Amino acid sequence: MKQAAGHGLLFMVLFFLLPIGSLSSDHHRHKSSFRRVLIGHDSDKYAVIFDAGSTGSRVHVFRFDQNQDLLPIGNELELYVSTKPGLSSYAADPQAAASSLRPLLEEAEAVVPIWLQPDTPARLGATAGLRLVEGDAAEKILDAVRNLFKNESHLKYKHDWVSILDGVQEGTYMWVTINYLLNTLGRSYAETVATIDLGGASVQMAYAISDENAAKAPHVAANETYLLQKNLKGTNYNLYVHSYLKYGSKAARAEIFKASRNSTNPCILEGYEGTYTYGGVVYRVSAPRKGANMKRCQILTRKALKINAPCKYDSCTFNGIWNGGGGDGEKNLYLSSSFYWTALDSGILKQNATGGRILVNAYKDTAKTACSTKFMDVKSKFPDVQEENIPYLCMDLVYIYTLLVDGLGELKFLLILPEEIINYTNTA
Repeated sequence: MKQAAGHGLLFMVLFFLLPIGSLSSDHHRHKSSFRRVLIGHDSDKYAVIFDAGSTGSRVHVFRFDQNQDLLPIGNELELYVSTKPGLSSYAADPQAAASSLRPLLEEAEAVVPIWLQPDTPARLGATAGLRLVEGDAAEKILDAVRNLFKNESHLKYKHDWVSILDGVQEGTYMWVTINYLLNTLGRSYAETVATIDLGGASVQMAYAISDENAAKAPHVAANETYLLQKNLKGTNYNLYVHSYLKYGSKAARAEIFKASRNSTNPCILEGYEGTYTYGGVVYRVSAPRKGANMKRCQILTRKALKINAPCKYDSCTFNGIWNGGGGDGEKNLYLSSSFYWTALDSGILKQNATGGRILVNAYKDTAKTACSTKFMDVKSKFPDVQEENIPYLCMDLVYIYTLLVDGLGELKFLLILPEEIINYTNTA
């Protein structure tokens, strides 16, 4: 069953719970350490993780034996339940936000034995959707969720187990997770892989860089950073991480509509007229008389990405952001979240695919077909696209291609979708 975009963020939440310094150099002990920290202590049997993304909220329940090895829940490795919209959609009503999690909480408690619930931790990590909420609305939502967990649940709860992950955390945890799964942690930085995670509200890029490039890292504001020093499995890494807020798959649509100044948009399929709402703002959505035009859509997307913004450093990605200098740590690239879901929607990957290797031009070639298709004909050419994404199929494909090639540094080499993560998260 196709799951909500952003489901890969589960792994960021898992590593949010894991002190990175606890990683062992022994693979078997490493697995046990990971699981033991996740569930709290050896007597725990279950763990309940809420992933509060920008497009929706999900709950994952894991079951462990006394050796901290995963056990099935029913016929699956985990219980997975999701709901839409995300918490940020309830900015004006914190109680409604918390209430949206109640069905997920009830489903989770239904599979955790009553006698184990007091020792089963329930934790929630929110991502860019709540980071974008203005004023104190996000904190009010978190407080409402804390009250829900405290007053309506028998699961183990602590105040600071409900929190918002910042963009650097998101990028770091995804990089650590994928390299953990690939068993590349502890090797030289050149043997690790780079990660780009395209969520609904933000996109994160992370990869290990050389000492030489690390020495060139620019000095930025006190509350910002491009570079983290990490010791993982006995190896020191210079980790370049950056999170681009407002450039996730759903937020980018809004940025492209802003760039078109509310006029007809060359990224919209012929025959469609409507509205798009994001962050409480309603955008007019209408196609030009002759329909979508891929080249004009690319020009508009480059404008939204601010490709031509001044670069104060040796080299930049988009909007004047330092790119880390490149190097061997960037040569093998793993993509996740909306990169995967858009590939499924558009037929780049077959519906039963749990991942795969593709060339970046696959997004471009598919965009050519999508942009030349009328709105009413989309389902005949792209039978797997979800209904809510039909008007934006051309836009989404062009955005991904432009983001990868023009925005993040001409990433034209072979791209790899993370099979290990997608296998793991497709168990529901």
